[in-house]
Amino acid sequence: QVQLVESGGGLVQAGGSLRLSCAASGRSISYYAVGWFRQAPGKEREFVSRTNSNGNTYLADSVKGRFTISRDNAKNTVYLQMNSLKPEDTAIYYCEAKWDLLGSYSGSLYDYWGQGTQVTVSS
Repeated sequence: QVQLVESGGGLVQAGGSLRLSCAASGRSISYYAVGWFRQAPGKEREFVSRTNSNGNTYLADSVKGRFTISRDNAKNTVYLQMNSLKPEDTAIYYCEAKWDLLGSYSGSLYDYWGQGTQVTVSS
């Protein structure tokens, strides 16, 4: 079992920055893909970013150039640095983990997820 706890959300003005953390426990995330998703009120869950176990990273087009994902396996933590935030980035952000031995997982179904952290960007 993997337990995930997100933190770092909050209220920020447009153009500001936040860094979200996803702290894992129970197992090492070294062989897990970890993804960030978000869900705004009345909208579907949306992919934001992913880091595979081999270190490859992916970003949704809507956040490219503004967000960066990174992982620190020694700390069992994945980070999402969010810069140049926009009101449309407002959502609950969730991190999710999926076993990824080969470093190739690219699906949307994950095995573990956290409780989420609220990000609110004011205009």
